[in-house]
Amino acid sequence: MKKVGKETIEILVEGGKAKADAAVAQKLGPMKINIQEVLKTVNEKTESFRGMRVPVKIVVDSKTKEFEISIGTPPISELIKKELDLKKGSSFPDKDKVANVSIEQVIKIAKMKETSILHNSLKAVVKTVAGSCNAMGILVEGKTGSEINADIDSGKYDREIKDVKTEFPPDKKETLKKQLDAYNKQFLGDIEKLKARVKKEEKKEAPKQEAPVKK
Repeated sequence: MKKVGKETIEILVEGGKAKADAAVAQKLGPMKINIQEVLKTVNEKTESFRGMRVPVKIVVDSKTKEFEISIGTPPISELIKKELDLKKGSSFPDKDKVANVSIEQVIKIAKMKETSILHNSLKAVVKTVAGSCNAMGILVEGKTGSEINADIDSGKYDREIKDVKTEFPPDKKETLKKQLDAYNKQFLGDIEKLKARVKKEEKKEAPKQEAPVKK
């Protein structure tokens, strides 16, 4: 993306840990700017997003070599993982749920993304976040994506969304855990079979080690 006398480079980095790897060098190298100085600024600006992947836009003046850096918000999936302290989503999202999030947490994430995605209301962003949760194998208030979105559409959480409620009472955490356990219990046999099948496939695809040559 070019402007008059300027060029825009977009990269995705880990918050506070951007480094001059091959991808970054390939994009910034031709600009003939001080890459380490750029990365230092990027890391300072993304420090609060540690543990998450963050989109970064760098505008370089081709004449003066001066640069401007703007930081976007991490993808919804990254914000969800950060909020729930998850390393990854479920390998079998339809049956094996890895977490159960409250509507308040969904609203919190939606508020973070509100200015960076197209929408006509905060409720629409909340539904988008709920959809991302579903794709990652995460329940919302003990419900799947279609179920929770039906509740949102019906107005069940209008008060929480209108008040931008992002905190929930401590005792709700236990309720969320019970809902998660109850959901996974009904698919326990299926989940074990799916995991066993994946292990079997991985074993088939694993490269065979050659036997040592006897001298």
